[in-house]
Amino acid sequence: MINTTLPSITLEDKYHRKQHQILIRFPYNKPLIGKVRAIYGTRWSIHLKSWYIKNTPSHLKLLKTQLNGHTLIDDSALTQSKFNTQKHNKRKRVINSKHKKLLLGYMHFLRGKCYSESTVKTYLSLTADLVEFYNNKDLSTLTNRDVELFIEQIMIPKRYSISTHRQFISSLKQFKAYFPDCNIEELNLVLPKKDNLLPTVLSKAEVIDIIRCTQNLKHRTIITLLYSCGLRIGELINLKLFDIDIDRRQLAVRLGKGRKDRYVILAESFLPLLHNYVLTYQPKTYVFEGQNGNRYSAESIRSFLKRSCKYAKIGKRVTPHTLRHSYATHLLESGIDIRYIQELLGHAKPETTMIYTHVSKKDLLQIKSPLDIALKNMAASNTLPSTLLSQNL
Repeated sequence: MINTTLPSITLEDKYHRKQHQILIRFPYNKPLIGKVRAIYGTRWSIHLKSWYIKNTPSHLKLLKTQLNGHTLIDDSALTQSKFNTQKHNKRKRVINSKHKKLLLGYMHFLRGKCYSESTVKTYLSLTADLVEFYNNKDLSTLTNRDVELFIEQIMIPKRYSISTHRQFISSLKQFKAYFPDCNIEELNLVLPKKDNLLPTVLSKAEVIDIIRCTQNLKHRTIITLLYSCGLRIGELINLKLFDIDIDRRQLAVRLGKGRKDRYVILAESFLPLLHNYVLTYQPKTYVFEGQNGNRYSAESIRSFLKRSCKYAKIGKRVTPHTLRHSYATHLLESGIDIRYIQELLGHAKPETTMIYTHVSKKDLLQIKSPLDIALKNMAASNTLPSTLLSQNL
């Protein structure tokens, strides 16, 4: 006879973190959480809201052995599923050995110029796309027309963004410096005109609503810090405990964009939240740590921020960088000099900070619409009621 008093779990298939995993799903049960956590190899996913372990026969056997007698296991969804690994795997580039060797040297060249790993990865990937397109061609014969054909036949149909297009041209200029034998004329490589888009900005009330609707203490602390200090997401996940100076209410941002250090001011209202978070989670090295003491992942932050915006009923598309845009705009609207804002944001050029003058309401609200002026004047002369527009005709 089956013991119906035992809690039940469901095992499911899921492709996660570039591997097939076994999801271990069950309603909240503190003793059962302890049992699952104790199994070697299990991890918790905030995004999936589930425990998981790599899908192998040995792990499945380990799960059933360790949980036997503690829970009822339903693995029907697991055993009936058939994997299609091909659709999840990234497409492998087809590049001959000679070109691979050239690209490897190009990667070392970029690192030797002290570019960030992110820039190295982007430049290398975009250049590799071009090299693959001309895989059967001697790269020393490449010309500017070959570059144009690649853009016309690959980048345009795939709708690459203007930003990616500009990065591609920049990567080619570096490739020409590394491999001068090719016939690409660097001076004739023209960057497409940059998009002049205004950033999305939240109102102060919307920011407070997002923070208020974030129940998890760590998540709330992260969102509050992103906004109150105007941090980039990469700067936040790299923060270490010794970067925080409580006495001076300062936060040291080390090796931010452009490999620059800067100090930002900690909000006084943020300190109690920070104190509560540190006492509760007791991080060891990084201010925000994931499993095993590693840095918190940017993907997790984007995920729970999106969820908090949904709870707060914010219809705008909000990313962690939106909080930085909002921070800068709200400082400008409060009358802070734009030179100080540039320093706080870590911008190398004042032109970058000037974009916030276009979204600030501080001066725009002082401008009267000609419609308002006309109605006000006519109402003052008693020739027209001021509520004309709201009346039913």
